[in-house]
Amino acid sequence: MDELKEAKRQIDSTLHKLREVVKTFEQKENPKRYQSQITLAKRRIQAFTIANELIEREMAGEPIHE
Repeated sequence: MDELKEAKRQIDSTLHKLREVVKTFEQKENPKRYQSQITLAKRRIQAFTIANELIEREMAGEPIHE
C-alpha cells in the first residue's frame, strides 16, 4: 500500500507539472508553434490521470476491470 501511495504522489506531482507546461505553452505569443509539445503533454496528462484512477481503485479495494 505504501508503494501505491508513493506512486500516486509522484503521479500527482507530474500531473501538476504537465498542466503548468500546457498553460505556459498555450500562453506563448504563437502557441501554434508549440502544438506538438502541447499535444504530447495533454496525452501524458490523460495517461497519468487514468493511472491515478486505477491506483485509487486498487487502494480502495475496487475491481480494476470495467
